[in-house]
Amino acid sequence: MADFRKIPKVDVILSHPGAQPLIAESGREFFATCLDEVFDGLRDRMKKGQEPEVDVPAILAAVRERLAVRRAPKLCRAVNATGVILHTGLGRAVLPKVALDAIAAEQKGYSLLEVERASGERSQREVHVVELIRKITGAEAATVVNNNAGATLLALAALAKDREVITSRGQLVEIGGSFRIPDVMKESGAALVEVGTTNKTYLADYENAITERTALLLRVHTSNYRIVGFTHFPSLAELVDLGRKRGIAVMDDLGSGAFIDLAPYGVTDEPSVQSSVKAGADVITFSGDKLLGGPQAGLLVGKKDVIAKIRKHPLFRALRVDKLKLTALEATLKLYLDQERLFKELPTLRMISMSIDECEKRALTLAAKLKGIPGLSLEVIDDSSEFGGGSVPTQQIPTKVVALRHATMSLETLSARLRGGTPCIFCRVQRDRALLDVRTLQDGEDDEIAASLRVLCG
Repeated sequence: MADFRKIPKVDVILSHPGAQPLIAESGREFFATCLDEVFDGLRDRMKKGQEPEVDVPAILAAVRERLAVRRAPKLCRAVNATGVILHTGLGRAVLPKVALDAIAAEQKGYSLLEVERASGERSQREVHVVELIRKITGAEAATVVNNNAGATLLALAALAKDREVITSRGQLVEIGGSFRIPDVMKESGAALVEVGTTNKTYLADYENAITERTALLLRVHTSNYRIVGFTHFPSLAELVDLGRKRGIAVMDDLGSGAFIDLAPYGVTDEPSVQSSVKAGADVITFSGDKLLGGPQAGLLVGKKDVIAKIRKHPLFRALRVDKLKLTALEATLKLYLDQERLFKELPTLRMISMSIDECEKRALTLAAKLKGIPGLSLEVIDDSSEFGGGSVPTQQIPTKVVALRHATMSLETLSARLRGGTPCIFCRVQRDRALLDVRTLQDGEDDEIAASLRVLCG
């Protein structure tokens, strides 16, 4: 039977000199909570027949560890060595340094969020980024909400409530978290009219479905999957021509939202926002934290009267962005005005455009830093990086990875310990090895990986 009397009493712990600095640093209540947790752990181990250390210094050391864990932020930086550039679980696009600097510099006090500097009168908060978006995309007007799902919901609610929206059966996408276009449309109050088949839809299918209740022709870019083979879908320009003939607005839900042509980097079927604007879509929606490379946001661009109508809808306020996102978005957008800086300073585009030679150089550098760690065997091999984040689903980018094995530690244990360290490191386990893809490592993170592995394997 476990003898709990071996555990020191609380007053003995509290009166120990080693407890006083911890109490002063964390507060008596916080300290007491962690002490209770340590006591519970000791009792559980003793019930199982174990004999844990129960002297005061050992207990205070355990309390100190718990205090450190509780004080550490839950939402913390992670090292992404998975090779997935827009890793949804790890926050999608890495913000550029200029965006982080802008948040630190401009938002440490009050800000001109909704005040016009010259007059001192109330203004619109997204005015800080609208002109930048218009200049980059060529659109007549623009606005911003919290994400692209919100942008889609808002546009449908503002333009098609109690009316019909025609879209292809092959474009009824489901995005992350089981959010489906038909469900979003239902919540907006619009009625979905499906036309065509999964793999083939013709312009005539849209035209034949138009009624007096039709409010929108909707094209949804299938940014997280592709239908290949025996397929056909009308172009956006064809839908716009049809819409103009019949007096019906056309909406283009792009999803990923690229501002530049990615064909030189192997992406051949990702339409740019500018191409949709040029085709004449009345409203175009896309994400800020995917191929654009900025913070989470939903951007809407298009015709002036259409964007104005969307802004007046009651949902607009519920979906609005805060000052931190707007600050980060403004700084990110300004990079697009300087092509020389863009690929150097925007992490998403820098990772996408990284050459295989640069990947090999970085992989060899990382491997050299890992050489000699006890029990660790490694080699640099060919592999592929992914775009991720529901973007460019069928295409990958050639890369170089450092493939690891440990003499006694299982790959599951190794990867779990990497995730549990500081910083938290994510790799991928594949072909009986732990793979570290250098394409998605940020500056200095190879040193952090090396330091972490020395501790884990030492």
